[in-house]
Amino acid sequence: MPGGRALAPLPLLLLLLCEQSSPSRVPPETQAVIIGEEQENVTLPCSNTSNPGGLVSWYRNEPEAAFLLSSNTTLPRESRYSLVNGSSLRITGLGPQDEGNYTCREVLNETLGDHLDHRIQLLVASGPNQISVKISPTGIYPNGSLFVTRGSTVTFNCSSSSHPPPVVEWYFQMPGSNREPFGTNNENFSYFELHNMSPSLQGNYTCFATNTLSKRVQKVTSELLVYYPPWSAPQCWAETVPSGSMLQLICRWSGGYPDPVFLWTEEPGNLILGNSTSGVEILNRSQLSDGKKFKCIGNHTVASGTMGANCVVQINGPTLQSEPMKTCFLGGNVTLTCQVSGANPAAKISWLRNLTQPEEEILPSARYLITHEDSVSTLTILNCSQGVDEGYYVCRAENPVRVREVDIWLTVKKPLNIGGIVGAVVILLLLGVGTVSGFILYYSPNICLKVGSSLRGQDTSDVMVLVDSQDEEEEDVEEEEEEREEEDLPKEITRHGHIHRVTALVNGDVERMGNGLQALQGQPLFLSDTYHLVMADGPDSDFTSY
Repeated sequence: MPGGRALAPLPLLLLLLCEQSSPSRVPPETQAVIIGEEQENVTLPCSNTSNPGGLVSWYRNEPEAAFLLSSNTTLPRESRYSLVNGSSLRITGLGPQDEGNYTCREVLNETLGDHLDHRIQLLVASGPNQISVKISPTGIYPNGSLFVTRGSTVTFNCSSSSHPPPVVEWYFQMPGSNREPFGTNNENFSYFELHNMSPSLQGNYTCFATNTLSKRVQKVTSELLVYYPPWSAPQCWAETVPSGSMLQLICRWSGGYPDPVFLWTEEPGNLILGNSTSGVEILNRSQLSDGKKFKCIGNHTVASGTMGANCVVQINGPTLQSEPMKTCFLGGNVTLTCQVSGANPAAKISWLRNLTQPEEEILPSARYLITHEDSVSTLTILNCSQGVDEGYYVCRAENPVRVREVDIWLTVKKPLNIGGIVGAVVILLLLGVGTVSGFILYYSPNICLKVGSSLRGQDTSDVMVLVDSQDEEEEDVEEEEEEREEEDLPKEITRHGHIHRVTALVNGDVERMGNGLQALQGQPLFLSDTYHLVMADGPDSDFTSY
């Protein structure tokens, strides 16, 4: 064409048109992503198939496209490949090697060679498998429980085999509470440390591993216990079992977690009796004797420095003390007392009456009051009766080591006549006073003279007469002689005008009177004698007549 561009030949134009209308130049559909799991099966759909009965071919896009199978072939490249519904590719037993890009080519016009490609990306996920949790330093029990010591530092680590690598999260759950995650702001970590472990950090620790492709989650939970040793020393003692015939040894070691293990041995000789966490060992009477010793040895899992802490208990039978005899007045009350000592374990005290065989135990009633206070027991008997209550009473103390008894004899008496006793005492006192007075007067006559001289200073005329007559006849004779002598005695008035007259008749002998007062000096007065003495009153007076 003059002045212009020459036209292309017709065959070439048709070729260009064919190339422009070629399916390979048609933009493929948006690539789809299919996720499968290792060792599982997956189906890759050929999306939007416009001609369900048309030819469909599948290719694996490696560095170069590799044919897998088509709808008009009978033998696929591998037996793991197959078509589903004439168009979708099914792959069994997925493995990591199956991950990649796949193309489904749909033939639109077999004559013209028109086709449409559908591209699919297959991702193969694996895991998480074989989760490994490491908590250290810890001890471990046969049941899998882990324990750490209070105050220690503990590290936590969690790992898992997974493709792609998993997301790891830690959660903590205390007993009886909800699960709480470690970390904030969606932090994910597989390793961390806890310092100064305390009982509040005791619980379940769970590691979660999540596959980001398959969203498959695996978890492992570990129970972690925080142990600490007892703060005190072991304590042990002996008790009587409820049946009363056996003894139980009890050992306690408080303040630690978990409970320690106790070993009971018989001393001396370290004969093993039992090993348990309860610390209780039961013995029968054949294994017991007075003064025997038993040792408790406590062992704790984390009690460093106190391993083998122990205590010793010694068992003893009871010893009784009581008054052997008691007295009760008829109709009154009496209390019998019994004291036990030295018993370990504590002894049971009971009261019995030995009127029957076997002896009958006395129980509290309207007539009997029984009290127990510490180691002292009392039996009070009300309204004592001689026929019923008099006799032997038995105080019994018993523990598994031995039995001890003590007898108490009770005597019931009638009440005493207090009035008669008082009267008898008064009579005896009067008799005693009279006897003493008689002896004084008989052996000390000067007392009478002293009494008379003490009255000389008085202005009145006093006469003291001591008379003792043997019989009535002698008394009459003496009276006549006395009257006769009084008439013959001279009378003299002193300047004071008072005369003290004392007449003395000695056994009725008048002649002795004539000898004067001088003859009476230095001689005792007898109760059988009678004296009349005339004394002048005043310091200057003299006896002038007798």
